[in-house]
Amino acid sequence: MPQQTPLYEYHKEAGGKIVDFAGWQLPVHYGSLVDEHMAVRQSAGVFDVSHMTIVDITGADAKPFLRKLLANDVATLKTSGAALYSCMLNAQGGIIDDLIVYFFDEQNYRVVVNAGTREKDMAWIAEQSKAFDVTILEQPELAMLAVQGPDAVERFAALLDSPLAAQCKALSRYEAFKHGDWFIAATGYTGENGFEIALPAAAAQEFWKSLLAAGVVPCGLGARDTLRLEAGMNLYGTDMSEENTPHTSGLAWTVALDPADRDFIGRSVVEANKANGPSHQLIGLVLEEKGVLRGGQLLYKGDTEIGVVTSGTFSPSLKKSIAFARVIADHSGDCEVQIRRNRLPVTQVKRVFVRNGKPVV
Repeated sequence: MPQQTPLYEYHKEAGGKIVDFAGWQLPVHYGSLVDEHMAVRQSAGVFDVSHMTIVDITGADAKPFLRKLLANDVATLKTSGAALYSCMLNAQGGIIDDLIVYFFDEQNYRVVVNAGTREKDMAWIAEQSKAFDVTILEQPELAMLAVQGPDAVERFAALLDSPLAAQCKALSRYEAFKHGDWFIAATGYTGENGFEIALPAAAAQEFWKSLLAAGVVPCGLGARDTLRLEAGMNLYGTDMSEENTPHTSGLAWTVALDPADRDFIGRSVVEANKANGPSHQLIGLVLEEKGVLRGGQLLYKGDTEIGVVTSGTFSPSLKKSIAFARVIADHSGDCEVQIRRNRLPVTQVKRVFVRNGKPVV
């Protein structure tokens, strides 16, 4: 039976269209995906992301455990509250999940993983932790909100007392801090400024109402997807999976191969990817003609099939259809996409379509 976040009734009151997403009942939109999308690009929106899995990893071996578990290196995190984006790989170099890890001290970390991969993630983490002196503790009692947009910092801070507001405003991207039973991080999945806030359920309900009263627009899963795609951010299960390595998913930058003696899971495969070159690459596409790019559509160069669209949508910011696609490694330049019976030309671009609210393609 689908689970409900602490804000379920508030979504219904706000007119949210509820759908089943990764075993959770969540709003896909509140009437207009496009309006919600543009609110985040131009002002501020709030998402209920309480379905995400928050996990605290503590103990004497917390640091060496995470250096083994993750492809990126937590040893680079030196300041309390610093955060890092990483993939968690299997022995074949496939991506089990992508996540953010937050550092508080060398025996105290927090990771946030995807809802759709929770069961396999937790089983994998538990199995890999057996050789280490660590405690793995989920935090299901915490709700999570994401306040995003060019006005998000000011709108959010205006609802806090002065010292806390100042502390929030001082955060740089990928920094976080704890304030009592609140956890505030300058992270997000939209390409805009803002925060992701973990807090007790009752506090989340009250703060949600305060945000909406302050003019922050409630946003659903639909806008979350169009925003992340415009911003060049992968979606697990479409743009990356256990069948794909970071190098075939546009995520080679998240792999730390230095120092050479850090033996993280999947290292030998990603080292070979780097040395020999991956078989495929993830690229960006823009469709100039009418039509919508969707996952699963095939791509061609002449009569040769060269790849497949992994994620596609109509971009509200660009007023064009955009996509990520996985294509053979030696492909470059434009190609054609098969949409129903037609092949339409698509332009290859970098995998960031909008940055700080401005088109870059």
